[in-house]
Amino acid sequence: MARLPVLLIALFFFSAASVDRCRVEASFWDSTYFTWGTQHASVYNNGNDAQLVLDKISGSAFQTKSAYLFGTIEMLIKLVPGNSAGTVTAYYLSSTGPEHDEIDFEFLGNVSGQPYIIHTNIFTQGIGNREQQFYPWFDPTDNFHNYTIHWNPTEVVWYVDSIPIRVFRNYESQGVGYPNQQGMRVYSSLWNADDWATRGGLVKTDWSCAPFVAQFRNFQDRACKWYGPGSISQCAAETAENWYTSPAYGQLSNAQQGQMKWVRDNYMIYDYCKDTTRFNWNMPPECSKPQY
Repeated sequence: MARLPVLLIALFFFSAASVDRCRVEASFWDSTYFTWGTQHASVYNNGNDAQLVLDKISGSAFQTKSAYLFGTIEMLIKLVPGNSAGTVTAYYLSSTGPEHDEIDFEFLGNVSGQPYIIHTNIFTQGIGNREQQFYPWFDPTDNFHNYTIHWNPTEVVWYVDSIPIRVFRNYESQGVGYPNQQGMRVYSSLWNADDWATRGGLVKTDWSCAPFVAQFRNFQDRACKWYGPGSISQCAAETAENWYTSPAYGQLSNAQQGQMKWVRDNYMIYDYCKDTTRFNWNMPPECSKPQY
């Protein structure tokens, strides 16, 4: 694996400072509730930490009480250690209904000694199939790492430890769907997906390793809350309150583009825009457009 150059380490601290502006910490008690597997899930450390548990009986999940349209959502996550094959820890934004919008992080487990896969996807008006996957350049089970979704009227950016790994730009004017009409809640879950998660389902969950535990810390929602269709114009307005509409957040800086190139050159393992067989050379239209 490639090593992060000294220059990019400096750029990391620069971008971390810019991403962390206006930080708002939200207690899991105040901001979320468990939706299933409540017998497995728990909140502790004065509401700053939560954990989800998966065993052969059930997984578990939580979601935010509020929905959002634009802003930044971030959380520290420590993934299931050891033999996590067959398990998926999900962390994503989603609206509801058949034409829903969705912005995904999913962490696909693996057998001990093999890397997790960071799986990303985006749905617009119910249409997905925009997967990009990465190996982490660190062990995501030995400590907490920051996973951030930044979303504004111009672009969606996925960050890992303040390093951008993916961008999806708004080309709605050119016929490409973009998630800007529906409020989305934050969801997280830990569940068994051994029919597809690890090597396409060839490796099954080893239940002798259960219970599987994923930990979450310091949920932060620096985002415009959704109160219905009237929020579409309110949250997109270029005002001081809507800090994410500032030109500084309209495109990655040269430093951030350098960081992302390093990740994509060395750790990207799948890009739907390069899968000509899957799409029979009829590639999605955004694949021919610059994303950053």
